[in-house]
Amino acid sequence: MRIVEHVALTDTGRQRRGNEDSYFEAPPLFAVADGMGGAQAGEVASHLAVECLGQGLGDGASTEERLARVAHAANARIHELSRRDRERAGMGTTLTAVRVDDDDLAVAHVGDSRLYRVRHGELERLTRDHTLVQALIDQGKLDEASAAVHPQRSVITRALGPEPAVEVDTQSVRLRDGDMFLLCSDGLTGMVDEETLGRIVTGSEGLREAGERLIDAANAAGGRDNITVVLFRVEGEGDADADEQPTGASAAVAAPPRPRAASEVRASRRQPRPAGAEVSGGARRRRRRPRLAPLVALVVILGLVLTGAWLASRQVFFVGTDDQGRVAVFRGLPISGPFGADMYETFYVSGVPLASVPRAGRNVITDHKLRSHADASDLVDQLELGKLAAK
Repeated sequence: MRIVEHVALTDTGRQRRGNEDSYFEAPPLFAVADGMGGAQAGEVASHLAVECLGQGLGDGASTEERLARVAHAANARIHELSRRDRERAGMGTTLTAVRVDDDDLAVAHVGDSRLYRVRHGELERLTRDHTLVQALIDQGKLDEASAAVHPQRSVITRALGPEPAVEVDTQSVRLRDGDMFLLCSDGLTGMVDEETLGRIVTGSEGLREAGERLIDAANAAGGRDNITVVLFRVEGEGDADADEQPTGASAAVAAPPRPRAASEVRASRRQPRPAGAEVSGGARRRRRRPRLAPLVALVVILGLVLTGAWLASRQVFFVGTDDQGRVAVFRGLPISGPFGADMYETFYVSGVPLASVPRAGRNVITDHKLRSHADASDLVDQLELGKLAAK
């Protein structure tokens, strides 16, 4: 397969002063990165991501693995810079990168930029958004129409930079003669529906015209964000009957988060040390064996009390945040017991960052009030649907 046509365009949009998107266009490698963060930090993050691609994919391993390796390297660079520079703290970027490799297209994807394929006049999305609304769709809590107008539709759950490690989705797609591909930032897909995207791409004379019309459509719909599009078309003798390779994921996944309670109470206990009783008897004194029965009874009673308390704690829940600042439901009591043993466990992680919750509603999350399972779940459901109210 060979690339016979390609184009890359970017536009600030109508409501942004700067452009935090970046793209990479060096056949057979293409990419789109959409930065986030204040003080131009998003622009820095997206630029670092495509800069890492420009340094090459290296040798060895599959193309998928090499793309993922570059994404991990970019994540490490962005995260380290955000830790050193306060003005860039928390910065990050999406990355959707592809490489044509003989008869296959290798893909690495993090965030909510997208990859589409146009085959036989039909537009098909090949990547899955790492967003809160996509997670809600997957759980059956939202449909596509509701997701399009959800107040937290811009909240992404995965990006390069915010965490020291990131999971990268990878896959390989078998190419066919005439396939066209579109990579884009959410400044396009947030403003233009997929039916219109397909109509524009298939109805244009060439890829440049298609790219310009896509940007015009996003701006005509309001242009609320930066808009970046990369399009390319392939020709050749691809195997039309070959199956496409399944999607995989790289192994670098951050460790599971540990929940944070409002306060941690450490209790220390001094174990009773049995003392032998001494009895005077004439000129000789001998040590009496300790009576074990009372001690055994005490241990049994204490065990029953602790078991009862543990069982009772399984019936209560509270809402808080995990170590990544995401709102979550925990089962148990919001304290740590003896020897640092937590008296709670993670029950459900919503994926909603506490920072995205209106300040007026944060108190119901941070007060760690004990709730029933139904009450705690209902509170988080309302939060996910953008309908949080003080309770």
